[in-house]
Amino acid sequence: MRIRIVGAGVMGRGIAQWAAAAGHTVELCDARKEAVAEAADFVRTMLERAVRKGRMTAEAAASAVERVIPLAAPTAPGEEVRLVIEAVREDLATKTELFRQLEVALPAQTVFATNTSSLPVTQIAAGLADPSRLAGLHFFNPVPLMKVVEVVPGALTRSDIAPALVELVQDTGHTAVVVADTPGFLVNHAGRGLVTEALALLEESVSDVAGIDRVARDVLGLRMGPFELMDLTGLDVTAAVIDSIWHGFRHSDRLRPSFLTPNRVAAGLHGRKTGRGFYAYGPQVPAPTALAEAPVTGDAGRPVLVHGEAEHADALRHALARSGASLETGPGPSDRALVLVPTWGTTVASAVAADGLPAERTLGVDPLSLATGRRVLALTPASEPAAVRDARAVLARAEGTGEPPRVSIVRDTAGSVAQRLLASIVGVAASIAERSIATPDAVDTAVTAGLGYPFGPLAWGDRIGGRRLLTLQEELHRSTGDPRYRPTRWVTERAQLGLPLTETGTSPADVVDA
Repeated sequence: MRIRIVGAGVMGRGIAQWAAAAGHTVELCDARKEAVAEAADFVRTMLERAVRKGRMTAEAAASAVERVIPLAAPTAPGEEVRLVIEAVREDLATKTELFRQLEVALPAQTVFATNTSSLPVTQIAAGLADPSRLAGLHFFNPVPLMKVVEVVPGALTRSDIAPALVELVQDTGHTAVVVADTPGFLVNHAGRGLVTEALALLEESVSDVAGIDRVARDVLGLRMGPFELMDLTGLDVTAAVIDSIWHGFRHSDRLRPSFLTPNRVAAGLHGRKTGRGFYAYGPQVPAPTALAEAPVTGDAGRPVLVHGEAEHADALRHALARSGASLETGPGPSDRALVLVPTWGTTVASAVAADGLPAERTLGVDPLSLATGRRVLALTPASEPAAVRDARAVLARAEGTGEPPRVSIVRDTAGSVAQRLLASIVGVAASIAERSIATPDAVDTAVTAGLGYPFGPLAWGDRIGGRRLLTLQEELHRSTGDPRYRPTRWVTERAQLGLPLTETGTSPADVVDA
């Protein structure tokens, strides 16, 4: 296929490399002629690197380089061009005007695709004489390595275009997911679950930046903590996407931005590219993952009484027993005993008030952290510092001959850090499925590939268990009164009916004859 790529910047050159390596002839053009030569050199360099790494043969790379054809002007005639992929600056007027010119220059059968990441495809197409020929084809950077592409039909896109684009993408070894034309499409929308909740936790001083990132990495298994991720992407970019999607969904509470970002953006604290964001960067500065943690100094032999709901309390008792902790079994704690409460969507303070527990030595433990290398201990304003230090030492005891777990100390909050992050990740993904923005399979496929989560968010919810997840969201909503945590219909129905979150289920369309 002959493909014209308009825009020779970071995304355009990546798309050019992807298409040429897949065997397509690529016409590469840009408003700046020098950018085309730079992009062609970049593509050649990247293909040569692929040869050195054994990812392709020298012959295949040389052929791919030959298939990249510099073009003098984006609107040059092209009878053989079957697809145009636009990757110019993210501006509605600029993109619309470009496609208007391409309508005149290219045959009616040429399909137009925009690589926009945030503009509505339908609004771009609305400025064309024939809006039915345009769809979204949203790649992620770096294009050759990010193996997922969002195919976004506009309101008037011809019905044959999306399947043809899916086939094109799949034939290159990438994964295509069809997404409704909605704010943020799929991956950027789903990614708001993690970063908006992380910012909310920071707003509430539940933990500091490094503490939240450690829990996200070590308890949830994310490759990067949310603040590391925002520093990598650039907070200026992340904040703009958060605001855009929130406005696009008419100020949805589930997607609510943080008051923390505008001032940080104004101050130039954008992350790695400015040398300072949530973390500092430089040759003499330790990486976020290498930041030192406070040593464990408490009395690991202090007696402990575990108090709380049976399932989570039993899991905590078993973990402490395996480490040789001194466990009490009485109906109430002795005068010196620590009381550890495994909370699930609730707070330690509510347990103290409801059950008459000693406030100064009652602390919370996140059940999600028990099977990981990091346990999360929650303190309240009434906690005695010595009790907190001793509880940390108790939780840091090694089980058998294994490595001792690390222990993070956080402020008491409904659900603790990991539960709130996970509930938000799954909640936002469930709202995407609920609105039919994408199928459950597409949600999990795109998010796993695009964001690097250990599981797709809906599959992750199934690993927790639908009923257990619903309880978590209900308790978060009840404890905080914040509509941000309101359970979605998607989760509620499937928990009540015993269906997986990953299952679409029966719809009216399934039972009505065509």
